[in-house]
Amino acid sequence: MAMATVLSRAQHGMEAPLVRVECDLGAGLPKFSIVGLAEAVVKESRDRVRSAIENCKFVWPEGRVIVNLSPADLPKDGGRYDLPIALAILLASGQLPAESLRDCEFYGELSLSGEVQSMQGALLAAVAAARVNHSIFVPRANVPEAALVTGCRIAIASNLPDMVNHATGAARLHFIIGAAPTSTSGGIEADLCEVRGQESAKRALEIAAAGAHSLLFIGPPGTGKSMLAQRLPGLLPPMSEEEALEVAAVRSVARLPIDTSRWRTRPFRTPHHSASSVALVGGGSRPRPGEISLAHHGVLFLDELPEYDRTALEVLREPLETGVITISRAAQQAEFPASFQFVAAMNPCPCGYLGDERGICHCTFEQVRRYRGRLSGPLIDRLDLHVEVLRVPHEVLRADHVKSETSAQVASRVARVRELQLNRQGCTNARLKGRDIERVCQPTARGRQLLERASNKLGFSARAYHRVLKVARTIADLADAPHVDTMHISEALSLRKLDRATPTMHEGASRP
Repeated sequence: MAMATVLSRAQHGMEAPLVRVECDLGAGLPKFSIVGLAEAVVKESRDRVRSAIENCKFVWPEGRVIVNLSPADLPKDGGRYDLPIALAILLASGQLPAESLRDCEFYGELSLSGEVQSMQGALLAAVAAARVNHSIFVPRANVPEAALVTGCRIAIASNLPDMVNHATGAARLHFIIGAAPTSTSGGIEADLCEVRGQESAKRALEIAAAGAHSLLFIGPPGTGKSMLAQRLPGLLPPMSEEEALEVAAVRSVARLPIDTSRWRTRPFRTPHHSASSVALVGGGSRPRPGEISLAHHGVLFLDELPEYDRTALEVLREPLETGVITISRAAQQAEFPASFQFVAAMNPCPCGYLGDERGICHCTFEQVRRYRGRLSGPLIDRLDLHVEVLRVPHEVLRADHVKSETSAQVASRVARVRELQLNRQGCTNARLKGRDIERVCQPTARGRQLLERASNKLGFSARAYHRVLKVARTIADLADAPHVDTMHISEALSLRKLDRATPTMHEGASRP
């Protein structure tokens, strides 16, 4: 036959649109053309494919060879199209049976000897292929991630001769059926019971975990802010199979390894404060996911928050509200998921010891104001909890046999509250929006009076007002209370320290 079509898929953000690799053989002077908005790497396939076909002892067709990557308006990049292009040429030239590649998708870069090399984003392609009941042929290196998709039929594409033998029936390749790992968690590595003292901070951590609220720890160096943040993933319920697959897909697109032993353990990302805005939210000429997307369905922890570049912090504002990040470039636009729980830590002043009982801080009021001014008001407004973490007395640290709740004990309460929220409103309290806030978080008359007095005194914005309501709803859920009352709102208000005036070095810091 003079024409043939082989199926493959592109990788565009977190989507894998279908690409039809069409080959037409015609008379005329020898020429090999690839059309269909192909980037430079795809156009280089002409040399790789021709060398692979000839080195594997197959016949290169005479005359004009045109390969069209349809749809023509979708950008094509990467070496993933080498294998389908080679198979389309062999199919069009009659070296393969006409119906041998029906309902199959093919991926992989070809070496000059015909070996099939790994490609990027195999998991996305496997998810999309499984939805339409297509079998896929992927490089050996990409089989483990493709096999994470339940029900996907996968065969290993090792080299071009193996593919031809499969198509002709000379030696059929073995298919495996994908299945999600049975392991749910890699176990709790950092347990909450290891943190001595800090009962109020532990309480705030439980509230944040129960309602998926953002959290900021404020305190001098060495008081346990990072320790507390590192124990948040151990309090969160395991991810569902769908959530775990989304997290794995982001890692696949970012070319990061996928740890199946921790399949449903929520990610915990801790970028250094020198990270740029592109590193945090993603970007590049060909958009790739950043730290907020790698923390999808997990925790993003930023230590020493004021030390981050202000521009980098400001780009967090939109994804904190929407749960997605859209990266726009002149040539294309890509959207990545970014539904993460934000946790941060900071010192109370430039030297770090404001409010320390030893009185060693000598920062002036203006220095403290400038230091905290590195965090914009709109960003602070989007943080649900601002919690003080003060120094723990040495006698508490030295005490033996201190009875403290383990992460598993707290996690059981968090799981119960999360289930309650999902059954009641279909999302966590932190994700409530619009009318759902008024419906779910409706306070009692006394509770509303308290919240309105506090809002007028502290100058709450509408966003801060609603965030206090959502935190109070979570506190009420932990207490099995049907209504949000004064005690719940009072505790929620006490957990927003930065809404108060900046203390001077003489005033020190007080417990919330």
